[in-house]
This record gives sequence, structure tokens and C-alpha cells, in this order.
Amino acid sequence: MASYESVSKEEHGLLMTELGDKTNRHTEIEAQQKPGDDEPPARDQWDAKVEFLLSMIGYCVGLGNVWRFPYLCYRNGGGAFLIPYVIMLVFAGIPMFFIELTLGQYAGLGSLPVWNCIPILKGIGWAMCIISAWTCIYYNMIIAWALYYLFASFTSVLPWRDCGHWWNSDACVESWGVANKSANATNFTRIGPSEEYWHVRVQQITGSISETGSMNWELSLCLLLAWILVFLCLFKGVKSTGKVVYITATFPYIILIILLVRGVTLPGARDGVLFYITPDLNKLRESQVWYDAASQIFYSIGIAFGGVLTMSSYNKFDNNCQRDAIFIPLTNCATSVFAGFAVFSFLGFMAHELNVEVKDVVATGPGLVFIAYPEALTLLPASPFWAICLFFMLFTLGLDSMFVTLETITTALVDEFPTVLARRKTWLLLGFCVAMYLLGLTQCTQAGIYWVTLMDWYAAGFCLIVTAFFMAIGICYIYGIKRFSANIEEMIGHQPSIYFKVCWMFVSPALMLFIFIFSLVTYSPVEYNGKAYPGWGVTLGLLMAFSSIIAIPLFAIFALYRQKGSFLERLKGACRPTASWGPSKSAPRPEPEEEVTYKSDSPYPLYDPRSLEYDMKHNNGVPGLANGTKFPLYDPRSLEEEKSSKEKIANGGEGLEDNVFTAV
Repeated sequence: MASYESVSKEEHGLLMTELGDKTNRHTEIEAQQKPGDDEPPARDQWDAKVEFLLSMIGYCVGLGNVWRFPYLCYRNGGGAFLIPYVIMLVFAGIPMFFIELTLGQYAGLGSLPVWNCIPILKGIGWAMCIISAWTCIYYNMIIAWALYYLFASFTSVLPWRDCGHWWNSDACVESWGVANKSANATNFTRIGPSEEYWHVRVQQITGSISETGSMNWELSLCLLLAWILVFLCLFKGVKSTGKVVYITATFPYIILIILLVRGVTLPGARDGVLFYITPDLNKLRESQVWYDAASQIFYSIGIAFGGVLTMSSYNKFDNNCQRDAIFIPLTNCATSVFAGFAVFSFLGFMAHELNVEVKDVVATGPGLVFIAYPEALTLLPASPFWAICLFFMLFTLGLDSMFVTLETITTALVDEFPTVLARRKTWLLLGFCVAMYLLGLTQCTQAGIYWVTLMDWYAAGFCLIVTAFFMAIGICYIYGIKRFSANIEEMIGHQPSIYFKVCWMFVSPALMLFIFIFSLVTYSPVEYNGKAYPGWGVTLGLLMAFSSIIAIPLFAIFALYRQKGSFLERLKGACRPTASWGPSKSAPRPEPEEEVTYKSDSPYPLYDPRSLEYDMKHNNGVPGLANGTKFPLYDPRSLEEEKSSKEKIANGGEGLEDNVFTAV
């Protein structure tokens, strides 16, 4: 009796077939090659889609939503500012966000190896890592300040409520005394206890960045705690981060709702809200308004930091990234508008209690969350409770952004050097946390606030716009808009709409070019609280900014150097994807086609004419195949093919096709 069986060669195995004697018995042994210890482990993925969404919302919704957007809205025409804000979101923010989501999800790689799609622009990945590294250093200091205020709030009377402490001066006037003094004086200049607490007690500020002063051990311990918490939340990668964000991404919304409900019930809240949303359409004629709208969109949703690309690289291949590219930025912008109501309701209450105009208490940045808002809370009953809520919210807002920013760096390096770093990612993360803590100690000195302002001013400024501009140009005109659209179709089943293609190719690059040129025209050196920085400080800040974007031309030159041939040939080679570029390992693979539908189970010997008749009768008119051939039984050519196949098997299988049919 003759029978035939299909055997496939495995990717990591060698099919070894031993030929027997006259009994025609074959013994098949498949040796599976197991990964060695030096091979990288399998890449993590999100356990659930909601973890990715919460991580991205937590990353995009940060401190800027609370302390920068409301102020920009007030300064640029109130409700009228929403017009350029939405326009910039639709034509620049969402399209660029979609590019980063697509790149990360398609390749399943971090911000360094993902640019194997355009080797000449691999410097974009390094620019993203450098920008994220600078940001980590100063952003975690802001988290440390929030922790400092959080610990100080666990008291019956907030320490910034009254004057009379060692850090207060004779010019200090408590909140309850402002109304009387402002009513009796035409030119009344006030220093509140919250301002002196911030500058004298917390910062112990000196006159300039040149006067370093001594180390503040309280702030250094808070910074140490902040880095420890970041490490503990990240040391297991997205597996641990995905669980933490259930708390850190949702808690700020709970607190914002509580603060808004409490704020709108306070006297004067209506004046504050009206001050926030009353439109001044004349402002739309000013180019500064459009620049502020565009820059806020870019900074707020994290474009060109690499965080969006990194988090999406842990997605499943068929995740609907187009839907996410719309939902996440819209959620972020809605949060900004919502936070503005909570902020200005309290500022309206503060102006009412102090008997001053709302514009006199409006602030931005640290001045809002560490001076104006804390003072407003002192005017409430049970003020320590509200202070705890506020600063814990600020802590969680910052922590989410820190997760993704630091993960961007470690993921990029691990994916770029997998055999060296993949099994040492925890140690790499620990090394970064220690190094950045030590670098951050400069911000724990008496000149610390100057260092934070310097890094915030330059480290993630116009360099973000430059990086995003080259990203859009590279994807559209070097990698190719058709190829990029085909990649999207592989993942979500359809190509992006004409809206996205037009924005990627024309509108978004034009808007980014406008932002960059405007930032150069309106450039002003860094200052803090009206104090100008010395020349060496400004130079250091510019070096920080150029340290990231200089990577783009440097790695372009390196990519050209690695190619061979004439300059034109090198240029073409550096613009083509490398051999390693392709869909992520989570992409579905096509199943191998079954080459043999029928096998002969004829009771007659091979090449007996009756076996052909048997197969034709029992296999719906289709003859079975002979040994290792593509010819039917009893076809004279099959005999020669079978002999050749047996000879190859006897020689160890060399030269066999992927599918071999052996008689048993």
C-alpha cells in the first residue's frame, strides 16, 4: 500500500530524512533551533486597547493644558482664540499626529530604527530622543515642586496663607487685607504671601542664574522621590505603565470636575468665566494669535517628541490608528478648554475677594499653579483639602507625560541595539534615571528656577517645528505618499482620505514653515520675572536647541557616507528603505498554500496502471501525485522526478523545495 504525506521545512529547523532499505521506510527528524541567550526577547504589546488610549491621553493632557492654554485664550481674544486653535488642530495637529501613529504602529519600532524607512533622515529619530532627554530633566523638576506643595498642604493652615513667617517681607499683604488697601490707595503694588512662599521659601531665589547659591535639600529629596516613582512605574515597560495610567490618566479629570463644580459656585466666578470666553474678533487680524494657536497645538499633543510614535509601536498591527489620530487630539483640546473654565472661575473669585480686576490676577506657567491658584484656595473653607486635590492633580498630570517621554528614549535605544540592550532595558532605565537626577540637581539650587525656565524656553521650542517639518517632507516626498497610504491600508483596510493627503503634502508643511519663520522674526532672549539672562546663559540655551536639530544633517551625511558609488547613487541609496524595513512582527502573515490536495492511498503498487484508475475513481477524477513530483501517478515523468528527489534527500536535503512528498 502506498501513501504520501506533506512535510514543510520550518524557519529555524532542518528537515533530515533517513532513507531505509527495500521496505521504503523513512524516518523524519525535525531539529528546532531555539533562540540563544543573546537574542532579544519578544516585544511587549498593550494588554488592552484602553491602556494605549489612557497612556496617550495622559501624555497629551499635561501641565500645559492647565497653566498655558487658559492664559493664551485670555491673551488672544478669549473665545475668538478657539477659531485659529481649531483650524490649526484640523490642518496641522491631527494630520501630523496621524503620521507618528502610523509609523510606530506599522513598523512596531521606536523612534530610531523606524527611520530605516528613510535612512537619510534617521537624524529625526535622534533629534526626538535628544528633545525628550532635555525635557525629562526639567519636567520632572516641576513634578518635584508639585510634591513639595503636596506635602506642605497636609496641615490645618496652609503656610502661604498668612504673612509673618521668616520668608515674608514688610511688603507682604495678606489676601483679606488687600481690599481695604486697594480701596484707599490709587497706586497700590502688592506682594502676596503665596508669591513670597514660592520665591523665598521654596526656591530661596537668588538675583540671577549666575548666582548659584546653595543646594536646597528639600527640593533635592522631592526630585529624588519623583525619579524613584517614575522608575517604579516604568521598569516593566508598557506592562506596568499600562496599569498605572488607569489612575494617573483618569484622576486629573475627577479633580478638574470637582474644582469646576466648586469654582462656579463661588462669588465672582461668572466674571472670571466671561473674562475667559468673551470673544474679541479683532484679535484674529494679528499674526501672533495664529502663531500661539499653532505652537500650542504642537506642544500640547506632543508632535515630534517621539512619544506618540513610541506608544503606538506597542499597538496591534490592525489597530484603527486613523480613529485614534482623531479621537486623542480632540480629547486633549477639549480638556484644555474645560480646564480653562475651572481655572478662571477661581481667578474670578480671587479678583472678587481682592477687589481687583481679573486681569490683575491672571498668570501663566508656574506663576499660575504655584502663586495665583494656591492663593485663591486660601480663600476657601477647608483650604488644605482643596490644595491637596490641586497638587495631586498636577503630580499625576506631570507623571503621565514623564512616563511616555522617558519611555521614548529607552525604547528607541533598545530597538536600535536589540542584541545588546533588550535584556538590559531595566538597567538602561535605571542608568537614565540616575544620570538625569544628577543633572537635575542644578535646578535644586537657589538658581534652580532660572535653569528650569532656560530649558523650558529653548529645549523644546522651535526645534520641535523643524523636526516635524522634516518628518512631513520625508514621508510625503522621499518615502512616498502612495507607499505610506498603502501601509495604512495594510493596517486598517482602506487608504487615508484626500483630506489627510492634502494636509501632509501641502497644508501642514506650510503651517510649520510659517511657525518657524515667525518664531525667528519674533525671537527674544530668555528672561524670568522680567530679569534678563547673561550672554552665556542665552548661548547655552541656543546650544540646547541646536543640539537636537543638528542631528538631522549629521546623520544625513553619515547615511550618504555609508552608501557606495557616485553622489547621485549614494543619494538614491540613502533615500531607499533598508532591507530590515517592513511591517511589525505582529502583522498577520499569509498562510502557506497547500500544494497537494490529494495523496494517493491506492492499494496497488506505484506505477501500476490500476493505481491511476483507483485515484481517478475515488478522488473525484483527480489523480494523486507521485513522490516529490508535480506530475500525476503513472505519468512517466514522475518516475524521474521521484528518483531525483530521493537522491537530494540522501544528500541531506540540499536543493529540496519547501514542500517534499515522501513515500511511507
